[in-house]
Amino acid sequence: MPLLLGHTAIGLTTQNLCSRHDSGLSGWRVAVFAAVLANLPDVDVLIGLLVRGNGHAFHRGPTHSVVFALFMGFVLSNAWTLWSRIPKMSFRSCFLIILSHVLGDLVFTSSPVSLFWPLEVHWTFGYSGWGDVVNTVLLKAFQDAGIIIGCGVVIVLHRFIGRYPLTRGRGLLVFNDDS
Repeated sequence: MPLLLGHTAIGLTTQNLCSRHDSGLSGWRVAVFAAVLANLPDVDVLIGLLVRGNGHAFHRGPTHSVVFALFMGFVLSNAWTLWSRIPKMSFRSCFLIILSHVLGDLVFTSSPVSLFWPLEVHWTFGYSGWGDVVNTVLLKAFQDAGIIIGCGVVIVLHRFIGRYPLTRGRGLLVFNDDS
Protein backbone atom coordinates (compact mmCIF):
# COMPACT_ATOMS: atom_id res chain seq x y z
CA MET A 1 0.00 0.00 0.00
CA PRO A 2 1.50 3.36 -0.97
CA LEU A 3 2.07 5.66 1.96
CA LEU A 4 3.35 9.25 2.03
CA LEU A 5 6.71 8.46 0.40
CA GLY A 6 5.22 6.09 -2.18
CA HIS A 7 2.57 8.58 -3.27
CA THR A 8 5.22 11.31 -3.38
CA ALA A 9 7.43 9.15 -5.63
CA ILE A 10 4.50 8.34 -7.93
CA GLY A 11 3.51 12.03 -8.04
CA LEU A 12 7.06 13.20 -8.78
CA THR A 13 7.31 10.59 -11.52
CA THR A 14 4.03 11.83 -12.98
CA GLN A 15 5.29 15.44 -12.79
CA ASN A 16 8.53 14.38 -14.49
CA LEU A 17 6.62 12.70 -17.31
CA CYS A 18 4.39 15.80 -17.70
CA SER A 19 7.23 18.32 -17.41
CA ARG A 20 7.81 18.44 -21.18
CA HIS A 21 4.50 20.30 -21.43
CA ASP A 22 5.22 22.60 -18.47
CA SER A 23 8.32 24.27 -19.86
CA GLY A 24 10.70 25.73 -17.34
CA LEU A 25 9.43 23.73 -14.38
CA SER A 26 12.20 22.59 -12.12
CA GLY A 27 13.49 23.09 -8.66
CA TRP A 28 12.50 22.39 -5.13
CA ARG A 29 9.25 24.42 -5.19
CA VAL A 30 7.89 22.31 -8.01
CA ALA A 31 8.94 19.12 -6.20
CA VAL A 32 7.26 20.24 -2.96
CA PHE A 33 4.11 21.32 -4.81
CA ALA A 34 3.99 18.00 -6.70
CA ALA A 35 4.44 16.11 -3.39
CA VAL A 36 1.53 18.05 -1.86
CA LEU A 37 -0.65 17.35 -4.91
CA ALA A 38 0.30 13.66 -4.87
CA ASN A 39 -0.80 13.29 -1.25
CA LEU A 40 -3.82 15.60 -1.38
CA PRO A 41 -6.48 12.85 -1.58
CA ASP A 42 -5.39 11.63 1.87
CA VAL A 43 -6.64 14.88 3.37
CA ASP A 44 -9.67 12.72 4.21
CA VAL A 45 -7.56 10.95 6.86
CA LEU A 46 -6.82 14.29 8.53
CA ILE A 47 -10.48 15.30 8.30
CA GLY A 48 -11.51 12.00 9.87
CA LEU A 49 -9.01 12.47 12.70
CA LEU A 50 -10.16 16.03 13.39
CA VAL A 51 -13.92 15.35 13.15
CA ARG A 52 -14.26 11.83 14.56
CA GLY A 53 -10.85 10.92 15.96
CA ASN A 54 -10.68 8.14 13.37
CA GLY A 55 -8.54 8.41 10.26
CA HIS A 56 -10.63 5.74 8.55
CA ALA A 57 -13.95 7.58 9.08
CA PHE A 58 -13.94 9.23 5.63
CA HIS A 59 -10.98 7.52 3.96
CA ARG A 60 -11.21 6.53 0.27
CA GLY A 61 -14.46 8.44 -0.24
CA PRO A 62 -14.95 11.48 -2.50
CA THR A 63 -11.32 12.62 -2.27
CA HIS A 64 -10.28 9.43 -4.04
CA SER A 65 -12.23 10.16 -7.22
CA VAL A 66 -11.81 11.55 -10.70
CA VAL A 67 -14.18 14.41 -9.77
CA PHE A 68 -11.91 15.46 -6.87
CA ALA A 69 -8.82 15.27 -9.11
CA LEU A 70 -10.55 17.39 -11.78
CA PHE A 71 -11.83 19.99 -9.32
CA MET A 72 -8.63 20.31 -7.28
CA GLY A 73 -6.53 20.16 -10.46
CA PHE A 74 -8.39 23.22 -11.71
CA VAL A 75 -8.18 25.07 -8.38
CA LEU A 76 -4.50 24.34 -7.79
CA SER A 77 -3.42 25.02 -11.37
CA ASN A 78 -4.67 28.57 -10.74
CA ALA A 79 -3.36 28.89 -7.17
CA TRP A 80 -0.22 30.69 -8.37
CA THR A 81 -2.39 33.76 -9.01
CA LEU A 82 -3.07 34.01 -5.27
CA TRP A 83 0.47 33.47 -4.06
CA SER A 84 3.50 33.96 -6.31
CA ARG A 85 5.56 31.31 -4.47
CA ILE A 86 3.29 28.56 -5.77
CA PRO A 87 4.73 27.29 -9.06
CA LYS A 88 2.63 27.75 -12.15
CA MET A 89 1.64 24.30 -13.36
CA SER A 90 -0.82 23.34 -16.06
CA PHE A 91 -4.23 21.92 -15.23
CA ARG A 92 -3.17 18.71 -16.97
CA SER A 93 -0.16 18.24 -14.70
CA CYS A 94 -2.05 19.09 -11.51
CA PHE A 95 -4.91 16.78 -12.45
CA LEU A 96 -2.62 13.88 -13.36
CA ILE A 97 -0.50 14.21 -10.22
CA ILE A 98 -3.59 14.15 -7.98
CA LEU A 99 -5.07 11.29 -10.01
CA SER A 100 -1.79 9.37 -9.61
CA HIS A 101 -2.61 9.02 -5.91
CA VAL A 102 -6.02 7.53 -6.63
CA LEU A 103 -4.65 5.17 -9.28
CA GLY A 104 -1.77 4.19 -6.97
CA ASP A 105 -4.28 3.18 -4.29
CA LEU A 106 -6.36 1.37 -6.90
CA VAL A 107 -3.40 -0.64 -8.20
CA PHE A 108 -1.36 -1.27 -5.04
CA THR A 109 -4.11 -2.01 -2.48
CA SER A 110 -6.97 -4.43 -2.23
CA SER A 111 -9.37 -1.84 -0.76
CA PRO A 112 -11.61 -0.16 -3.34
CA VAL A 113 -11.48 3.57 -4.08
CA SER A 114 -14.43 5.80 -4.98
CA LEU A 115 -13.05 6.37 -8.48
CA PHE A 116 -16.40 7.32 -10.00
CA TRP A 117 -17.86 9.20 -7.03
CA PRO A 118 -20.74 10.26 -6.75
CA LEU A 119 -21.88 7.20 -8.72
CA GLU A 120 -20.06 4.96 -6.24
CA VAL A 121 -18.71 5.44 -2.75
CA HIS A 122 -16.31 3.11 -0.96
CA TRP A 123 -15.08 3.73 2.57
CA THR A 124 -12.35 1.96 4.46
CA PHE A 125 -13.36 0.24 7.66
CA GLY A 126 -11.65 0.09 10.99
CA TYR A 127 -10.16 2.47 13.48
CA SER A 128 -7.05 4.54 13.00
CA GLY A 129 -6.34 7.11 15.71
CA TRP A 130 -3.61 9.76 15.79
CA GLY A 131 -1.01 7.29 17.10
CA ASP A 132 -1.88 4.72 14.43
CA VAL A 133 -1.60 7.28 11.62
CA VAL A 134 1.71 8.72 12.88
CA ASN A 135 3.10 5.21 13.42
CA THR A 136 2.09 4.17 9.91
CA VAL A 137 3.56 7.25 8.23
CA LEU A 138 6.83 7.25 10.19
CA LEU A 139 7.54 3.56 10.82
CA LYS A 140 5.99 1.74 7.88
CA ALA A 141 7.38 3.96 5.14
CA PHE A 142 9.94 1.24 4.26
CA GLN A 143 7.08 -0.57 2.51
CA ASP A 144 7.27 2.11 -0.18
CA ALA A 145 10.85 1.14 -1.15
CA GLY A 146 9.71 -0.95 -4.14
CA ILE A 147 7.48 1.85 -5.41
CA ILE A 148 10.28 4.41 -4.99
CA ILE A 149 12.78 2.21 -6.85
CA GLY A 150 10.27 1.54 -9.65
CA CYS A 151 9.55 5.27 -10.01
CA GLY A 152 13.28 5.99 -10.12
CA VAL A 153 13.69 3.49 -12.97
CA VAL A 154 10.81 5.10 -14.88
CA ILE A 155 12.33 8.59 -14.49
CA VAL A 156 15.77 7.41 -15.61
CA LEU A 157 14.30 5.62 -18.64
CA HIS A 158 12.17 8.64 -19.52
CA ARG A 159 15.16 10.96 -19.38
CA PHE A 160 17.30 8.54 -21.39
CA ILE A 161 14.65 8.04 -24.06
CA GLY A 162 13.96 11.81 -24.06
CA ARG A 163 17.62 12.43 -24.83
CA TYR A 164 17.65 9.83 -27.61
CA PRO A 165 14.22 9.90 -29.27
CA LEU A 166 13.10 6.73 -30.96
CA THR A 167 12.78 6.97 -34.72
CA ARG A 168 12.03 4.53 -37.46
CA GLY A 169 14.94 3.24 -39.48
CA ARG A 170 14.80 0.31 -41.87
CA GLY A 171 11.62 -0.99 -40.27
CA LEU A 172 13.16 -1.14 -36.80
CA LEU A 173 12.99 1.33 -33.94
CA VAL A 174 16.46 2.79 -33.45
CA PHE A 175 17.91 5.61 -31.37
CA ASN A 176 18.51 8.87 -33.18
CA ASP A 177 21.63 10.72 -32.01
CA ASP A 178 20.72 13.84 -34.03
CA SER A 179 18.50 15.36 -31.33
